[in-house]
Amino acid sequence: MTLIKSISGIRGTIGGAVEENLTPIDAVKFAAAYGTWLKQQRNKDNYRVVVGRDARISGEMIQNLVMNTLVGLGIHVIDLGLSTTPTVEIAVPMEHAEGGIILTASHNPKQWNALKLLNAKGEFLNGSEGQKILEIAESSDMMFAKVDDLGKITKNDAYIDIHIDEVLDLPLVNKDAIAAANFKVVVDGVNSTGGIAIPLLLERLGVEAVKLYCEPTGHFPHNPEPLKEHLGDLAAAVVNERADFGIVVDPDVDRLAFMDETGEMFGEEYTLVACADYVLSKNPGRNTVSNMSSTRALRDVTEKHGGTYEASAVGEVNVVTLMKKNNVIIGGEGNGGIIYPDSHYGRDALVGVALFLSLLAEKQIKVSALRASYPSYFMSKKKIQLTPTLDVDGILSTMASNYSHEKLTTIDGVKIDFADSWVHLRKSNTEPIIRIYTEAPSQVAADTLADRIIGEIQAVANI
Repeated sequence: MTLIKSISGIRGTIGGAVEENLTPIDAVKFAAAYGTWLKQQRNKDNYRVVVGRDARISGEMIQNLVMNTLVGLGIHVIDLGLSTTPTVEIAVPMEHAEGGIILTASHNPKQWNALKLLNAKGEFLNGSEGQKILEIAESSDMMFAKVDDLGKITKNDAYIDIHIDEVLDLPLVNKDAIAAANFKVVVDGVNSTGGIAIPLLLERLGVEAVKLYCEPTGHFPHNPEPLKEHLGDLAAAVVNERADFGIVVDPDVDRLAFMDETGEMFGEEYTLVACADYVLSKNPGRNTVSNMSSTRALRDVTEKHGGTYEASAVGEVNVVTLMKKNNVIIGGEGNGGIIYPDSHYGRDALVGVALFLSLLAEKQIKVSALRASYPSYFMSKKKIQLTPTLDVDGILSTMASNYSHEKLTTIDGVKIDFADSWVHLRKSNTEPIIRIYTEAPSQVAADTLADRIIGEIQAVANI
């Protein structure tokens, strides 16, 4: 079992030993460190933090521990209960809160949970802020409130509806065209909060939603990462229902993938490509950003519309930082994460659904035809499990030296750009693995490149 402490938060498996798993003691200590850090940022009488969770089985337990720890620090809590990551993100500035915590392990299986931490803008903390919280947690330098100064918990279950209102108010969401298209869509909510939020959004847009695994029980019916190999039931439902397409989200609703009318994946990498194509068609000449592990197709679409594309290091905070620097109109990550600044600086599947529906409604074409209109790249995503003796930095350094004659980028692991393909090697921030991403003009070529690189890593590491 595993506990991972990083600058992006604390993530682990439920149960087991303290400091080795995500136990109640670990959750309390980390929440206390975060609350202490928040109070160090500003000296004021009242502090507020927004807290929400996905539908994981452990979610209610962890949330109660986290909220009451904040109460013990004298911090008032706005409890959103079952929510989504982007919903908590928009709630923080609306509540004039000092920060927010989302209890979710994103795409990880049900035994995992995590504390994701936000600043006063509803955005993820940067590296130095996260490091300070880790230091506070290890030092136990925390001062709790006296009995007359304890915080209070206020429940507010309206924010998913408020979030939907915000999405519908975006100028580029073509509500009339979507309603006129009479779409029928199958939604796989993986028995988490996407099963609440996405059907409600579709209903407001006049789209018929066929619900699949939309009960927020936390018992995921399949691996919750929205990949083709996990979505056989969705493919069958799309075909059987004669739906226009399928939608699948991860448990906290910041990743979004589509399935075409034939039951084939649109491609998680192409979620951002399609949404960017729509936004850029209305705003030619604007720029985009995605991370280094994302498809080249976004670059191609951006240049088609007269804009400039740039890649950031992996991690939402890195994408957002570069988006702000380059004043981009849309960006995100190739894992289906749409970041649309006109809404907020966070990955948001609800925004992605609304933009994608607007594009389809205006083009009046099938999802399979839309996918065929984009450059064809194929990606392979593989991993190597880490062991305590594995020298990851040394491995990456050797791989960079071995390919020094190619175009290299080393701001986040090692990315090697070939003429018609690329490979990106990096240590994961959330799992004890080395990730290997490759992209090429065919799936066979991408898989072959990935297998070759894995073989080279194994030779270098003597494993």
